[in-house]
Amino acid sequence: MADQFVADLNCDMGEGYGAWNMGNDAAIMPFVSSVNIACGFHAGDPAIMRKTVKLALQHAVFIGAHPGLPDIQGFGRRDMHITAEEAYEMVVYQIGALSAFVKAEGGTLHHVKPHGALYNMAATKPSLADAIAEAIYKVDPSLVLYGLSGSELIRSGQKAGLQVANEVFADRTYQPDGTLTSRKSPGALITNHQESLAQVLKMVKEGKVVSQQGTEVAIQADTICIHGDGTSAFTFAEQIYHTFQKENIRFK
Repeated sequence: MADQFVADLNCDMGEGYGAWNMGNDAAIMPFVSSVNIACGFHAGDPAIMRKTVKLALQHAVFIGAHPGLPDIQGFGRRDMHITAEEAYEMVVYQIGALSAFVKAEGGTLHHVKPHGALYNMAATKPSLADAIAEAIYKVDPSLVLYGLSGSELIRSGQKAGLQVANEVFADRTYQPDGTLTSRKSPGALITNHQESLAQVLKMVKEGKVVSQQGTEVAIQADTICIHGDGTSAFTFAEQIYHTFQKENIRFK
């Protein structure tokens, strides 16, 4: 029998405003195994948080909080100078907000994945990573921390006693040190679906990714992120789901 691989496919959701502004979320939900729901700082509001939680429960996928920086205009993707204490407070606040909706609908919060600039800053700054991990642990030590594979965020989570999931990206290019190519740089996003699929399969099956400079980088792929806000996001989600089935990769 061919080797069977196990992976989690996650997608950021609830990143609109208003109860009916769901974008691709409803279409993509059947093809993923976990979702990260915006908590109102970089995107989302109470109505869309509740609606997205209910949708996730209907599809029996893992629900995660997706806390970001308080920067709606920049969609949480612009670096901000924040202290470790502020990072801690932002994360506790946002986990609490989403957790309340999950509990009210009869579900259980599974994980936390920081968003955008907060995620990227914590990937390289131990003080921020420690603060985020501490916030998650103190709210609920059973929560799983999703962080960039091999990053400071993963190390901080492990140090705090959390279960961690090393995250890789289907549609982003990498640098030789294992970090993501900045969105400000050319070629940061992979727009060709076949290239994205090839990258995902290499990461899951071989534990490697080819950097933008052409070097192979060792990487651990516990969970794979796909972005749900592109014009062809649903098509790609469906493609990767069926590719996993053909390649003997099962969901956790």
